[in-house]
Amino acid sequence: MNTLHYGLAPKMKPISPRRSALVAALDVGSSKVACLIARLRPHPPQQVLTRRSHAVEVIGFGHTEARGMKAGGVVNLALAEEAIRQAVDAAERMASVEIESVVLSISSGRLAGELFAADVDIVGSGVSEGDIARVLAAGSRHSQRDGRAVLHSLPVGYSIDGVNGIRDPRGMVAGRFGVDMHIATTEIAAARNLMLAVERCHLAVEAMVASPYVAGLSVLADDEADLGAAVVEMGAGTTTMAVFTGGRFVHLEGFALGGHNVTTDIARGLNTGIADAERIKTLYGSVLSGGSDERDMITVPPMSEDEREQTQFVSRATLVHIIKPRVEEILEMVRDRLAASLFAADPRGGVVLTGGASQLTGLPDLAARILGRPVRIGRPLGIAGLPDAAKGAAFAVATGLLVYPQAAHLEHFEPRRKRYLTAGTGGYFARVGRWLRESF
Repeated sequence: MNTLHYGLAPKMKPISPRRSALVAALDVGSSKVACLIARLRPHPPQQVLTRRSHAVEVIGFGHTEARGMKAGGVVNLALAEEAIRQAVDAAERMASVEIESVVLSISSGRLAGELFAADVDIVGSGVSEGDIARVLAAGSRHSQRDGRAVLHSLPVGYSIDGVNGIRDPRGMVAGRFGVDMHIATTEIAAARNLMLAVERCHLAVEAMVASPYVAGLSVLADDEADLGAAVVEMGAGTTTMAVFTGGRFVHLEGFALGGHNVTTDIARGLNTGIADAERIKTLYGSVLSGGSDERDMITVPPMSEDEREQTQFVSRATLVHIIKPRVEEILEMVRDRLAASLFAADPRGGVVLTGGASQLTGLPDLAARILGRPVRIGRPLGIAGLPDAAKGAAFAVATGLLVYPQAAHLEHFEPRRKRYLTAGTGGYFARVGRWLRESF
């Protein structure tokens, strides 16, 4: 975790577009922990996903209920470690490999994005790779903030002698060369404790990435990212947003409200337990009112196991009246935050909802009305070998972590001690190597 002391979260070295790789993804959320292991194989660009240099084939999958987590952050280190171990072990057994490092998502720590500008003088006839590295380093230095860790340093666009909108400046003649950079950050404390929970499982963190950003890598077609789209990751404990325009990730934001708040509203409103409220939300939850809602009755188990306490019955309309105000509050907060981003400049941009909380019946229609934009539910695109349980919006982040190594080359990479993502067979030599690392 040494990099966090310098305000930088771990970043992975870009993978070669001509080489295969083994990638392990770990999504530690408020409600579930998911681990996916996949092989990345080079392949020619696809028609819809032209920016992907590799085909992704999942060979290992494990997930379990999250424990020791609240609002995406660690609140009990031992419980969080136990849940991570269970998910990773299930994925390793299915893939018949033993992983040593993971690409890790983060949704806590008040995710935020800022735009920074920097420029440098050009010495020579044209813009070189060295000039690009210098201006990116200058932009990154401006981004340092006390108590914040930099997750992503992404160039949004370059300028040549004050002329903006340059996509590829290599070889162009310039006296003054500038860059606009999007810097995505989180709180160092949140990042440090999440990394600690993972590293206590004898796993290195190869890269730490913002959840809505990788969700966008998983669910957006290239045309959507080019024309402008906002990905809203609706998790159990947090709602986070990533805005894409011109194919670039240009805005990040989040707040600590999510599907679990809906569950607790149901538990309080119906006087039942959290587990029963979650089941009722999953089976009957909706934000749309229907003509038969007053007649459709739902069984609500009592809070206690006292046999004298009778089971109650409530109408589906009552449930909608409990769920809808909280969902409207979350969507209104999303609308206000998107209004402060570059996304507001183009009212035609669409919104893609991901995360487990996005699966409420009728949510896209309600979101379209409140946000004033076209809305759809996002599901993983172009991921082979996914089990049926992981093909929905709830696993957009986990699958996006498998796509992220193909996008790592877009980021400004600070040279540091190399740490490669490797996997063994789980046999004798792997166990001896681990014993040597731990003992000496």
